[in-house]
Amino acid sequence: MEAVASLNSIPMSVRKMRLVVNLIRGKQVDQALSILEYSKQEAAIWLKKDLLSAIDNWQQKTGGTESAAEYDLVVSTAYADAGAQIKRFRPAPHGRAHRIRKHSCHITIKVSNTKPLPSEVGAETSTAK
Repeated sequence: MEAVASLNSIPMSVRKMRLVVNLIRGKQVDQALSILEYSKQEAAIWLKKDLLSAIDNWQQKTGGTESAAEYDLVVSTAYADAGAQIKRFRPAPHGRAHRIRKHSCHITIKVSNTKPLPSEVGAETSTAK
């Protein structure tokens, strides 16, 4: 079973965000949380928030009865996309102006369990007849 969480319009460059996203992709959830906890980059704060949301979404999909630790949740997919740019002007010499682009990004994290849930095991045996 998979669960998805995403954050939109984060006021940070997608290039800076991808540096941290690449660290947690494919890792166990508890290992990814510890990587984000001890990372010095600001992107880790946003990613930790999104990862905790994805874990909660997974628990809600299972009915709130299953624990994430029992089923070895893995960050199966994690990516950052570019968002909108806010354009500003900074005064320059001789009456000119230079453009400043303030970047934003969107992040999406998908978690999935490696051990099958009891409901998934029952569904596989009934369809295999």
